[in-house]
Amino acid sequence: MKQRDTLKKVLCYLKKYTALMMISVVFATVIVALTLYVPILIGDAIDLITDEGVNFTLIGSYLLRVGIVVLMTSILQWCMNVINNKVTFQVVRDIRKEAFDKLQVLPLKYLDAHSTGEIVSRIITDVDQFADGLLMGFTQLFTGVVTILGTLVIMLSLNPAITMVVVCITPLSLFVANFIAQKTYSMFKLQSETRGEQTALIDEMIGNEKVVKAYDHEDEAIARFDEINDRLQKCSLRAIFFSSLTNPSTRFVNSIVYAAVALTGALAVLSGRMSVGILSCFLSYSNQYTKPFNEVSGVITELQNAIACAGRIFELIEEQPQIPDGEEAKDLADVQGNIACQDVCFSYSEGQKLIENFTIDIKPGQNVAIVGPTGCGKTTVINLLMRFYDVDSGCIKVDGTDIRDMTRKSLRQSYGMVLQETWLKSGTIRENIKMGKPEATDEEMIRAAKASYSDSFIRRLPDGYDTVIGEDGGMLSQGQKQLLCITRIMLSLPPMLILDEATSSIDTRTEMKIQRAFHKMMEGRTSFIVAHRLSTIRNADIILVMKDGNIIEQGNHKQLLAQNGFYAKLYHS
Repeated sequence: MKQRDTLKKVLCYLKKYTALMMISVVFATVIVALTLYVPILIGDAIDLITDEGVNFTLIGSYLLRVGIVVLMTSILQWCMNVINNKVTFQVVRDIRKEAFDKLQVLPLKYLDAHSTGEIVSRIITDVDQFADGLLMGFTQLFTGVVTILGTLVIMLSLNPAITMVVVCITPLSLFVANFIAQKTYSMFKLQSETRGEQTALIDEMIGNEKVVKAYDHEDEAIARFDEINDRLQKCSLRAIFFSSLTNPSTRFVNSIVYAAVALTGALAVLSGRMSVGILSCFLSYSNQYTKPFNEVSGVITELQNAIACAGRIFELIEEQPQIPDGEEAKDLADVQGNIACQDVCFSYSEGQKLIENFTIDIKPGQNVAIVGPTGCGKTTVINLLMRFYDVDSGCIKVDGTDIRDMTRKSLRQSYGMVLQETWLKSGTIRENIKMGKPEATDEEMIRAAKASYSDSFIRRLPDGYDTVIGEDGGMLSQGQKQLLCITRIMLSLPPMLILDEATSSIDTRTEMKIQRAFHKMMEGRTSFIVAHRLSTIRNADIILVMKDGNIIEQGNHKQLLAQNGFYAKLYHS
């Protein structure tokens, strides 16, 4: 994303807070006016020191005024900072909310193609970096610009000739700052991208630490981290080094300005065209005039980093969402469970075919098993049934209606899904079980837990159903987590079921009991079972044997064994 486009989007977010920003500008103007008034008071006080004597009473009144002005300036500065903080973090809140909302509507293919750590880095780290740059911009940009304009007007009124010396030399600092800023933007962008890569690796390693240790992969993990960390160090050092040249360069130019003012002013004093107090005042103003150039140049450097980070988060926000439900999309109601796939073709990436001409007609209440070697497309069929992905061609119908003509919410609420990979959120056991049916009573929940044989281990937990578990189940065993997911489905009891290796982490004795509970639950419900252990699907009404994305055999267990084909070889092996 181009720098200019990113700036336009930032301004769009700021537009909501125009009133607060105008108040901040007013405060900045008053602060600058009061700050510029102080040198005048001090200059007048200096001029009261003459050969004829010192008027301490009048000097005291001037110093009192200086104290009052400084106090007022401090209070207004505090108020302005509060407003700037409020605007900055409201903008950050809006951006984070929009980014998180976009995550909920992004198609699964985006989430599958981007690592979790990289996405987290965009929403957390990049937004924090953007906030730092934006806050500095608010705090220093307003006051800096107003200070430059204010001091310029006053210096012109005091001595136009010396003022022209200042005006002619000072722009050099802006040219230097602008030149360096253009060079550093790409460096900060690379730094942000590398930081995201590092966060992704850390997230991956923490999430799979057991596998890392089991395969003695620690050295390789450290080597990968060190390589990314070294790249991050190099690009960060380059970005910071070049950006840090800005301040010394502008300070050098400003020192030349100060020396030129002092020299021309001293000559004016010697010739009698200017008093010592006015010279003191002028030196103070020239210093105040050049100081914002240092600050603005520093802000520009920080803004380069902020804009680079903002560009990455805006890329996420502007990703194409999943195709929304059509205006005429209907809610799926009174589900019978008749599912028909007609000439379905699908691939995750262009040119790499996976499922071709997939056709099947499933009657209501039938128990369908899908078997085949790894990578044949079993889980892909489930993704298509749930409309996590849309078919490339052909159609899938539920009760005679194309699933693209119904709302995703109603379609997915009609399925109960238990996967081999369990998912539990941080919260109580009760909250996790009732996720699919929040209005369920405790009696219904306990009945479902008993049916899934999870009630006994839940009651042994410290707080029973109110026990708080961490992300992804915390310290629960894999089998216990899977039992909770099964309980969740048994509580909601949707009209159609998908069981993808649902008992893979459960001991054989408990599995036999759960299989009996499943059979009871599946009565009258259209069910899909994905299994590698063929012994678990012998009672299925239809067994679909898949290979390379195609159904090569179908029938019940006895029919397929009698064919003595691919299924028979799988079963006997």
